[in-house]
Amino acid sequence: MAVHIRFSRVGAKKQPHFRLVAAQHERSRDGRCLEVLGTYNPKLPEKKFTAKKERIEFWLNQGALPTRIVYQLLKRECGISPKRIA
Repeated sequence: MAVHIRFSRVGAKKQPHFRLVAAQHERSRDGRCLEVLGTYNPKLPEKKFTAKKERIEFWLNQGALPTRIVYQLLKRECGISPKRIA
């Protein structure tokens, strides 16, 4: 089971909000996920990003791969630097 840490889009048209999720690689972007790990709102001036750091580290230790954008946000906002990206 290949697990990726990625964004799932929620919100209205032209008002994007994203959930940070751990999901199986084969699932669709907005499909069923294993766990919700945080949120991201790029429309706010401060680009609000919240994350459950302990759970993200758990999934990374289990072999989950973050996407490129998620990797950059984790590194900048949480200080988590995964070894590999998807």
